Amino acid sequence: MDEQNTMADFMEEIEKSMKRVYKDDVLKGTIITVGDEEILVNIGYTSDGIITKEEMAEDYNYMEGDEISVLVLNSHDNDGNVILSHKKAEEIGGWDELREAYDQKKKINVKVTEVIKGGVSAVYRNVRCFIPGSLLSYRYVEDMNAYVGKSLEVAVEDFDIENKRVVLSRKAVETVERQTKKKEIMNQLQEGEMRQGVVTKLMKFGAFVDLGGVEGLIYLDDLAWHRVNDPSEVVSEGDNVTVYVANIDKKNGKISLVLKKVDEDPWKGAADYYKIDDLVEGTVVRLLDFGAFVEIEAGIEGLIHLSEISSERIRKPSDKLKVGNRIQAIILNIDEKNRKLSLSMKDAEGLVSEGIEPVQEEQVTTLGDLFGDKFKDFFKKPETER
Repeated sequence: MDEQNTMADFMEEIEKSMKRVYKDDVLKGTIITVGDEEILVNIGYTSDGIITKEEMAEDYNYMEGDEISVLVLNSHDNDGNVILSHKKAEEIGGWDELREAYDQKKKINVKVTEVIKGGVSAVYRNVRCFIPGSLLSYRYVEDMNAYVGKSLEVAVEDFDIENKRVVLSRKAVETVERQTKKKEIMNQLQEGEMRQGVVTKLMKFGAFVDLGGVEGLIYLDDLAWHRVNDPSEVVSEGDNVTVYVANIDKKNGKISLVLKKVDEDPWKGAADYYKIDDLVEGTVVRLLDFGAFVEIEAGIEGLIHLSEISSERIRKPSDKLKVGNRIQAIILNIDEKNRKLSLSMKDAEGLVSEGIEPVQEEQVTTLGDLFGDKFKDFFKKPETER
């Protein structure tokens, strides 16, 4: 009798030591076994808990020995098992942590799952969140599909638990990161040094280059020594380039870059090669009201003033010239320091035999051009002699 009482007391003590579980409780448990259809979890109760396949969290890597949160769906089913849900527990914990991240401006990591209207869907602890396309990056995102499957560090932009709505921003995180990186690089950069960068954007006036957290601008005239009408003639977005740091404006956060090689400046030594009264040949590259600019070699242009274009009286340069004309002119003055060259076609008139070469137009080659008189004579002969 004493032994029976002792055993009963012992079992009662064990039962008291076991915590009781109730429906909708959120508990911590340790994974015992992982199967395709169910997971067994030790929740410190007389029975282990079971997570069915339907209650597993999406894309969660379950490992034996890991501690996870679970929600009690049924504390005692027909077979005496405790039925648990991991995905519902994750969602409850996710909403709590999202609220905390929003209130305290904390960053969180999410996984992008799919592209939806206006942006992408992402998951944080089984909570569906929305990242608008405009907040995916500080840059314009052309293909949002490239983000699917990626993990992103984001900020919680908007939080509305009543309507189950969470808006996230990757752009906010990138902007802060770039500002920090920009300060570091601006302090490191030195005028006159060479840097590696990536072309990020082309504009009519030049090309922007990312130097690893800060962008600099290559103006149109600094892309090449020859005349460039559009940046796409020299570079494309995504190109890796080596640039020369020409100027740093730390106050306004602006950096001027040069792509053309400084040591290949065609103006260096130009005054030794070109002399006043030399006859030179060049191509008309630009017409203005006051004159015409002529390129005599890549990177060296001279100005023919309106009064120096012809000995005849003309009202505007286009009366005599077209862009693309090959002309000859006399050098009136050369200023290597200020990169200026003054030319005169009028003074060269007596020295030029052929005058102005017109812009080359596409010509059609005929059989007559190829065979000349032989071709004509062939058709003059009677058919019997051909």
